[in-house]
Amino acid sequence: MTIGVFDSGIGGLTVLKKLIMAYPDHEYIYYGDTLNLPYGTKSKETLAVLAEQIINFLLAKGAQILVIACGTISSNLYEQLKNKYKIPIIDVLNPVVNYIKAQGLKNIGIFATPMTISSHTFTKKIGFPVKEIACPLFVPLIESGKINTLACERAIKKYLKELGPVDNIILGCTHYPLLKNALAKYTSANLIDMADGVVKSISLDKKTKQKISLYFSKETANLRNNVKNIIDQDYELKILEN
Repeated sequence: MTIGVFDSGIGGLTVLKKLIMAYPDHEYIYYGDTLNLPYGTKSKETLAVLAEQIINFLLAKGAQILVIACGTISSNLYEQLKNKYKIPIIDVLNPVVNYIKAQGLKNIGIFATPMTISSHTFTKKIGFPVKEIACPLFVPLIESGKINTLACERAIKKYLKELGPVDNIILGCTHYPLLKNALAKYTSANLIDMADGVVKSISLDKKTKQKISLYFSKETANLRNNVKNIIDQDYELKILEN
């Protein structure tokens, strides 16, 4: 089976990595929209145009199932995209909400992009108040390879202070699991990776030979090193910019 996965940049690779580990005998096509990142500060209308362009690209490449490996798209456009396209579409938000309800987790905080937080989709779906914190500094720091820097440490401390004491933190952007080790230095809260829910919610058949194709819309300074640090399988990487 051919699975299409997409995000604004390298964040969705955290989802792709866990999918490959759980279901290795499939073809994966990933699209990282490095030209237009970050998504977390864009309008819903702009996001819809970008998401549809990417989905059409993945469908043209033969994708049979789509994974929206982006918290911002999942929280703002999932229903719209699911109704528009006729193939199965998995988002990252609903699986983690189902996990929280099944586990009976309480005292929850959410780190996510400004657009995800402004939608309040997590709170609406979880069904009780949660502490929502927008973290616009995280994605640029991650994409620029500045995870282990003083700037990143300051951002983490800033957002944890705004959040206050909680037992669980949903990493509501697929970039944020790349900060797990850094976050764990300053909080004892349970850090919830949305990719784990995606892996459990998806069902793949029609096994084939593994193939991993990665497409990015722009070459960035740290792109290839970032990809290499996340995906430890053989892959083909192509840049689509003219």
